[in-house]
Amino acid sequence: MKLKRWLAASAVVLATAAVAGTPATASHPVDPAQQSLRTLGLRHDLYIGTAVDMAALADTADPQYRATVSREFSTVTAENVMKWESLEPTRGTYNWAPADELIAFAKRNNQRVRGHVLVWQNQLPAWLTDGVNDGSIDAAELRQILRDHITTVVKHFKGKIWQWDVVNEAVSDPWDSPPTLHYKGFWAEHLGDGYIADAFRWARAADPGALLFYNDYNIEAFGSGDPADDKTQFVFDMAKALLRDGVPIDGIGSQGHLGTQYGNYDTFQVAAALKRFAGLGLATAFTEVDVRSQMTAGVQAGDSNEINPRLQASAGNYSVLLRACLADRHCLSFTVWGFTDKHSWVPTWFTDPPEGLATIYDENYQPKRAYQEMKADLIYSGRPYVLPRIPQKPRR
Repeated sequence: MKLKRWLAASAVVLATAAVAGTPATASHPVDPAQQSLRTLGLRHDLYIGTAVDMAALADTADPQYRATVSREFSTVTAENVMKWESLEPTRGTYNWAPADELIAFAKRNNQRVRGHVLVWQNQLPAWLTDGVNDGSIDAAELRQILRDHITTVVKHFKGKIWQWDVVNEAVSDPWDSPPTLHYKGFWAEHLGDGYIADAFRWARAADPGALLFYNDYNIEAFGSGDPADDKTQFVFDMAKALLRDGVPIDGIGSQGHLGTQYGNYDTFQVAAALKRFAGLGLATAFTEVDVRSQMTAGVQAGDSNEINPRLQASAGNYSVLLRACLADRHCLSFTVWGFTDKHSWVPTWFTDPPEGLATIYDENYQPKRAYQEMKADLIYSGRPYVLPRIPQKPRR
């Protein structure tokens, strides 16, 4: 409770500071600090988005969630309801209703939709993984199942999805075994890495108008440049090879899951990575941004000496990613992975040690310093260093 009271008091100070900006006059009719993230982003043709928890969106007892999604964001991503286990829990029977509701919500609010996700080794339905494990689904059938799933899902949402995360998190990390970077997970193990090119081709056949992205974490900046241990270099080389082979990949999604306990990157490092991907002719996007902190005993007790540095570091990391995106005309969207600590995935996933404080609003929907810094970046960025976006046409 001490932490909640401290955050609430801090939110009042930040909100007061925002209101104390340029007054509305004849020469300055609108105070930009009072505008939404979506409005400020569209100054640059940049879409500011959030992942959406459909249970929270439907909760009539929590109207602030729905109001904030519609007010602050110009693009939305389904946090879970477009993942395979949610869409097809029983083989051959699709549950479209929750995802269709998000599409309808986005249409009512003039928002674009990022489709997440077509191919991922996690959150797969039990009928699929059990069938592979017990041998009742062999490799040939598995490949056909994957093709049918991609085709069915993409056709169902045809014309309604701006960007699809076609393949998600296909590359290992240096701390995995073996430590040399490689293609990991269920699909690589059973189909080999050729499934990646197949997935993009099948998705393009199903919807020629959607932008097709590869999406991954820990690819915000280049490291050693050696694909054996530099994940960004590995993904860059993969994308280059896919393009060489005529695979219709349109963009790279960098998730942007960061933590204040790490060194992370500066704006120039991140901008350099985006520029290199753009050099391949690819669009880029930040797709799942959050910045978590360790919830020490002091933080949980409301100690401002521990809370303040974490909130400031979080704001700095959000700002680094957003400024780098603004600096590259091929970076089309910036999506936070949930916007309020009330509905954040972080505390349930990172428990040893516990982590939290990852989003741009607190549990009471009060904007944090990260929210204000994102606004400032959007307000004070402009020519000659930030130019209008370059639209990406689907590759045929």
